[in-house]
Amino acid sequence: SKHYSNLDRNKERYYRYNHFTVCHSRSINFRLLIEDKSMSMTTKSKVDVLMVGTGEYTTGYVGGTAADSDKGAGVVALTMFDLRRRGKVDRVAMCGVNGTKFPGIRKHMKRCIEEVYKDMDLTCETFPGDDAIDPKSYIAASATCKPGDVAVTFTPDDTHFDIALECIQKGMHVMVTKPIVQKLQHHKILAEAAKKHNVLVGVEVHKRLDPFYADARDRARSALGNFQYMYAYMSQPKHQLDTFKAWAGKSSDISYYLNSHHIDFSEWTLAGIARPIRVTSTSSTGVAKARGMDTEDSITLTVQWQNLNDQTLGCGVYTSSWVAPKSDVHSQQRFFYMGTKGEINVDQAHRGCTVSEDGKPFASVNPLFMKYTPTNGYFSGQNGYGVRSFENFIDACQSINAGEKTPEDFNDGSIATVHTTFQGTALLEAGRMSLDADGQPMDLIYENEKDIDPIDIRPHSF
Repeated sequence: SKHYSNLDRNKERYYRYNHFTVCHSRSINFRLLIEDKSMSMTTKSKVDVLMVGTGEYTTGYVGGTAADSDKGAGVVALTMFDLRRRGKVDRVAMCGVNGTKFPGIRKHMKRCIEEVYKDMDLTCETFPGDDAIDPKSYIAASATCKPGDVAVTFTPDDTHFDIALECIQKGMHVMVTKPIVQKLQHHKILAEAAKKHNVLVGVEVHKRLDPFYADARDRARSALGNFQYMYAYMSQPKHQLDTFKAWAGKSSDISYYLNSHHIDFSEWTLAGIARPIRVTSTSSTGVAKARGMDTEDSITLTVQWQNLNDQTLGCGVYTSSWVAPKSDVHSQQRFFYMGTKGEINVDQAHRGCTVSEDGKPFASVNPLFMKYTPTNGYFSGQNGYGVRSFENFIDACQSINAGEKTPEDFNDGSIATVHTTFQGTALLEAGRMSLDADGQPMDLIYENEKDIDPIDIRPHSF
């Protein structure tokens, strides 16, 4: 099976618990010996990391200052510096297009990371030089890496394919933010390259680690029967149009950016249960175009799903927007799921925790994602699913480099690999094709009635 079962998870937890209990019961000298060996193994298996992209999610630095969002201190760089502090990462490098931003980024990270958390080493090689602009800097940056190193890519969607392929061909493990690519054909090429070079290539879809989403997924698979209906909504405020003005409407859209989250949730939840067969898209316009940006404000994908056991049909409706008003959360995100035997409602934006501070707006906060508040001066957000998404990938790469695992071992659903996410890419591409064809439905083509990986997208014939 491609999917990581609850039984497998329970076995792993049982092993880890009992392994700890046995070791803890040994003599002090033996325990110290084990700990020394463990520390030595950890040191030997450290990985070097190249962060590709210097924007909001990586550094929290946007437009010369901290991002006006829930990620002002960034996620990727903060996580990598903390993983270095904890002995899992060694060298850290970062590359972008505009090197003149790096002095500001260093000051920002010093203020938001080094001066906030203890023992954070912010040593980081940067590409290109501080006085250079180079859209292809990832080529020179990756040339300083070796096979087994890790590339973490958070860049505009249309650049993912070239960057990922370059790093894969250098023998690097690669993690790419969603969507991994924009075209099904590019997805196939990356999958073939990953297999050829024997590296792990994954998609950063952290909602798989959100305990609410993970529980909903397991309930849907175990108790709710065949798929019937799902409605998902995700939005961000209007100022994100300014954050993403370099690419919004030029090389990507709001569906690729936000619908990708719930599209992936459906692919992950319905794996082996149902497959998407048709996509129809509609949109809303006006706000972005009034700002001189030729892009949709909101995009809705209506997806026809087919249950594999009896060919009955289900419907998924996925809406994303970046013209919402500012509110108590940066991103509204929720879904309703119904199967033949039950239903689930999840409001990911409101976890029952609200905060009010003088000089700041009322906020519904989600420390399950990122916990930026330090504990005794140290960063203590390791249990947040924003951090765990990267740490799990780093752990996987360490185990592959050590010869303990193979990249194929992670096609079990424990990581969203390039080999298990074809549907997501096909749905997003089909959605864009439908919009460009004035709402014409697009059919996803499979090799046979039971196959779950689409091989092509074609306009529907009535």
